[in-house]
Amino acid sequence: MPTVVLMDVSLSMTRPVSLDGSEEFQRKNLAVHGLNMLFEHMASNYRMEFTALMAFSSLWELLVPFTRDYNALQEALGNLEDYDKTCVESALNGVSNVVQQEWGSACPCQVIWQGYVYGSLRHSLHTLKHHGDDKKFPLPFPFPTKLFIMSVANAEELQMTDAMDNLEELLRLSGGDGQIFTMEGPLCMKNVQAMFGRLIDHAYSPFHAVLHCGNLSSDVQVFPRPEPIVMDEEVEPMPRSVNTDLEIVGFIEIADISSPPVISRHLVLPINVNKEVDEVGTGATDELEEEPSASQMAGKSPNFCVLLHGSLKVEGMVALVQLGPEWYGMLYSQADSKKKSNLMMSLFEPGPDPLPWLGKITHLGPISEAAENPYGEDDSKSPFPLQPPVKRSYAQNVTVWIKASGLQTDVQKILRNARKLPDKTQTFYKELNRLRKAALAFGFWELLKGMADLLERECTLLPDSAHPDAAFQLSHAAQQLKLASTGDSQYAAFDHNIAPMHTDFSRGSKVV
Repeated sequence: MPTVVLMDVSLSMTRPVSLDGSEEFQRKNLAVHGLNMLFEHMASNYRMEFTALMAFSSLWELLVPFTRDYNALQEALGNLEDYDKTCVESALNGVSNVVQQEWGSACPCQVIWQGYVYGSLRHSLHTLKHHGDDKKFPLPFPFPTKLFIMSVANAEELQMTDAMDNLEELLRLSGGDGQIFTMEGPLCMKNVQAMFGRLIDHAYSPFHAVLHCGNLSSDVQVFPRPEPIVMDEEVEPMPRSVNTDLEIVGFIEIADISSPPVISRHLVLPINVNKEVDEVGTGATDELEEEPSASQMAGKSPNFCVLLHGSLKVEGMVALVQLGPEWYGMLYSQADSKKKSNLMMSLFEPGPDPLPWLGKITHLGPISEAAENPYGEDDSKSPFPLQPPVKRSYAQNVTVWIKASGLQTDVQKILRNARKLPDKTQTFYKELNRLRKAALAFGFWELLKGMADLLERECTLLPDSAHPDAAFQLSHAAQQLKLASTGDSQYAAFDHNIAPMHTDFSRGSKVV
């Protein structure tokens, strides 16, 4: 989950702060100290995080694009300059542009707002209702966001004005998924560290787990940290969290599991694996590797996670892993370049059978326990997808319009038959009744009215050589559709079919 750090460099950040009764610092110095602490933590514990640094006042500037080089981020912090007044909306628009250009609108992002912007924020929120459609307020962002507001002020200072209310309103506009952090006590380096410590504990604490497979195990870090989820259909919804003990329950071929629906994807990194081991394929990049500890021998420390990654990659299989009670996921190898690949973990929806074509996960077992090889002697077949125990019975094929082209095809089929009346009378009414039933089932009354108008138009376009019965059938069908579009139970019964109109005309008769 990428992070954008938004740093206020307006004149308000140059306000002096007295530390220890003697030396004076600016609020900007406190903010820089806190961010340096965050970057040092991320470099050690959250090293796979992509982070960008932006500065803003009346305008915004991208100081460091998304990177994993935290030295570059810290260097940019040390070279900040002071600018003019603050413009909140400009800064938020800048964040939106930077994130969408790099990640699009589907990737979740964390935004750390660091500054002292209360006057500008008050003005923006007070004029919120006066924004036109051509200049909307930038929140909420078009991508999923967690907004963390790091205030260079303590709670007492914020509560003296409406600043805290404005910050809470800003958080609400962003979607409410985030938090406001303030300093506890006087403005000083120690309290800034404590504030950023709370942010780290809340959003940037690493998720360490132990991956088990029989008698083998490995300490791993899961990145980003799996978020607790709440299932809506539960009677008493409770957050469900991923266990720190991950148990591999079996292996299955990629072709059998296909591309299953997942709720999140995570990178799995072995802990304390050095650079030479990475060449086997741990998924980490060279620039991120740490020097091995004294207790490690370079490249000679066996690691189950590395073995698992290489095996899954070579064999073309995935490992089913249990995340908690009746909650499963899968481990697999994913290449991000020709030379690098990562060990990934995808989380399924909680439940005993998250993938219907596999059945219940607990019912799967080793091939050796089957009476005969379910894949055949030459791997020419597959036991999946499982067939349902009860064959569903449908009275007829169900009409479904997923795309506009499907509906257009059905309408055109009716019109083609209408132009061939009376030869295609039976086919015309069969297709007409199929469309009528589908429209009634969907409550699509406008379709019935529109189809009736089309049939009336076809009636007026009939050539002089057309059979007289064609005009009668088209008018009759149009009238019946109009009656059904009113919703009157007498004419809109689902089981009712429009029957051909009986006329005195016979095939080949002429109008006298």
